[in-house]
Amino acid sequence: MAGRASRIVVVSNRVAVPDPARRAQAGGLAVAVNAALKERGGIWFGWSGTITPTPSDHPVVTTQKRMTYAVIDLKEDDYQEYYNGFANRVLWPILHYRVDLAEFAQADLSGYIRVNRNFADHLAKIIGPDDVLWIHDYHMMPLAQYLRERGHRNRIGFFLHIPMPPPDLIQALPKHGEIVGALAYYDLVGFQTEQDKENFARYLDTRGGQSSADGRSYDVGGRRVKLGAFPVAIETAAFARRARHASRSQFVKRFKESLSGRKLIVGVDRLDYSKGIPNRLEAYERFLRNAEDWHDKVAYVQITPKSRTEVPEYAEMDRFVSRKAGQINGLYSDVSWTPLRYVNRTYSRSALAGIYRAAGVAMVTPLRDGMNLVAKEFVAAQDPEDPGVLLLSQFAGAAHELSAGALIVNPHDLDGMAEALRRALEMPLPERSDRYRRMMSVLEANDIDRWAKRFLAELTDDRALPAMSLPPAAVRTVRARPDWRTGPAPRKA
Repeated sequence: MAGRASRIVVVSNRVAVPDPARRAQAGGLAVAVNAALKERGGIWFGWSGTITPTPSDHPVVTTQKRMTYAVIDLKEDDYQEYYNGFANRVLWPILHYRVDLAEFAQADLSGYIRVNRNFADHLAKIIGPDDVLWIHDYHMMPLAQYLRERGHRNRIGFFLHIPMPPPDLIQALPKHGEIVGALAYYDLVGFQTEQDKENFARYLDTRGGQSSADGRSYDVGGRRVKLGAFPVAIETAAFARRARHASRSQFVKRFKESLSGRKLIVGVDRLDYSKGIPNRLEAYERFLRNAEDWHDKVAYVQITPKSRTEVPEYAEMDRFVSRKAGQINGLYSDVSWTPLRYVNRTYSRSALAGIYRAAGVAMVTPLRDGMNLVAKEFVAAQDPEDPGVLLLSQFAGAAHELSAGALIVNPHDLDGMAEALRRALEMPLPERSDRYRRMMSVLEANDIDRWAKRFLAELTDDRALPAMSLPPAAVRTVRARPDWRTGPAPRKA
């Protein structure tokens, strides 16, 4: 393969190979991968999503609509130890500042390392010496090290889609040097925010890393790794068009009719303790208690597909949220009004775009989030003539970009969220329009194509696009209950 031109090889835990029999809408990582590959061409490599008794001996390669996919299957013990075990029961909680929920097992760590080595073995079969590799997220932290051990000198970049906590929390991870420390084997490590980048830089200080004069790179163990903040984006213009078209669909028309003229509050989150859903419901309950004049004039729709319900913390949270939703409706509803609709199903991106456009308020209030693209999609979906209001947690990465237009809230301050909700519902049109324009200007300046180009330009040492000048997010320290509902007190990193 040495004679052909270089490609971009994107690697992620799961590869979303399109199914011609289904009209599923690509979202999240798939949108980012398309942005990275559509101009330069390349391949998307990762797990097929299939569990088989015998491991793959070679990646299965397919091409659809000028996109090439290479996938491998995993065995059951690989899936349980690497994915359900170490990635989601150790790395996920620790990187979301929830050390108290991490459940470390040596077998899971062994499975995580084994699967990453297996990925390296399969990648070695399809990459050429000039290919540029872009690895995504916490499932693949040590992958570059294993490729280097196999003699690969390719440019390899890594992007972390979730938060990076301060060094003392990273060091709570057993064998953290073998996992998080292995990020030093990449040429470029990208984070969602400057705070995440600085947290990792401080961790490298504890590992004996030496910062360059400009602070953009570190020498660690004889290797130089560049660090950067690359806030992930959405396809702003395309999503705005999607919302306009969806607003005329029969689905959205029926949905709006069901509201009977009431103002819509919307929340869209996967069922996860990092999303702050219990806090949000309790804040809504306080709003209803203190704002009787809004009874029968507002409807809150919380769309929450369930995930990882086999994990005890998730199952407990599912029970709590369902019970709290029932309590709110039992206390405040009457025969003609249900104040809360709690929905546990998945909707297409088009349907969600139409729902966002119909909403007067979106509550995006995670306890900790790397970015949270729901916040950005809600803004892009709005009608410029009558935009809604975004309530956004100060602990979401999106707050670093959208603080000039969103109502920034502390998800641990339930009374404050209830007051902010009322302010959002009563906000006059001129203020809503001004806030919307400020947020849209950010989304238009940093869309998904620019995000991918900036990262790849930095990785390949091409002329890098300048970083955006963004206001820092406000961070306050509060006290909170140390359980799955609220987590430990927020930390100032």
